[in-house]
Amino acid sequence: MQRVIVGKSEVVRVALVTMLAEGHLLVEDVPGVGKTSLAKALARSIDCSVSRVQFTPDLLPGDITGMSIYNRQTAEFEFRPGPVFANVIIADEINRASPKTQSALLECMAEDQVTVDGATYQLASPFMVVATQNPVEMDGTYPLPEAQRDRFTARVSIGYPDPAAELAMVDEHTAADPLAALGPVADARTVRAVIESVRRVHVGTEVRHYCVELVGATRRLPELRLGASPRATLHLVRAARAQAALAGRAFVVPDDVQAVAVPVLAHRLLLTPDAQASRRSAADLVRGLLGRLPVPAPARTGG
Repeated sequence: MQRVIVGKSEVVRVALVTMLAEGHLLVEDVPGVGKTSLAKALARSIDCSVSRVQFTPDLLPGDITGMSIYNRQTAEFEFRPGPVFANVIIADEINRASPKTQSALLECMAEDQVTVDGATYQLASPFMVVATQNPVEMDGTYPLPEAQRDRFTARVSIGYPDPAAELAMVDEHTAADPLAALGPVADARTVRAVIESVRRVHVGTEVRHYCVELVGATRRLPELRLGASPRATLHLVRAARAQAALAGRAFVVPDDVQAVAVPVLAHRLLLTPDAQASRRSAADLVRGLLGRLPVPAPARTGG
């Protein structure tokens, strides 16, 4: 993936953590910095089914989930599955579609299933939504409601590359498309096995309490109108497990929680008007909490 997204190893790490935590990723940034390329690179690195949906104002919920179509020969309605029936879903510019269409992804992301005309259909495993969105200040965008932002395990902003990385990108990307040369390094079966291993990563009592205290502290900040939800606590623990697994450990340490806290928590927080006017950001508030909360000491083991 870093062959495509040059100089952004942290963004790639968060994307992998989100996948192994059985979550969904929101990529938010200005146009042209590689949001869609990140989603495509992740999808091509896994030998599994991939679908891409370009969200537009005229997109309907049935265009995503699928719909029942009348078959004249059998005189019955047949369900035609939509693009959501794949392992990796690239939801491009999700905030250009109407809120009604955005909400079509809610059940898919929360329960890994789709209900159409009273019938429920299970989605593929693994299942991950990688959604990109432009900043809400840009023309033709609908801000994602709090309920839908809360469904995303993590949010990342790619940002502009530094001059050296941008020069390397010019040298490599103008000659050929690096996405075309990107081959899979794992398949869906392998990813499922790795996810099962991540579930078994041990989270000690002190670390669990640390996660609960961190999320609870966001609800008491005077700069926030809305703190993080209990779902955020679950996502934080799952992401910390994946972070520990990527580091080669079978147990979670506080450093794992701190490494994923900002991408997991910041997008769920709503600032007060005063905090917005003072140019505070949700990420800054989360970092401040990480600096103030006492970190649990490592457990002592007997020799």
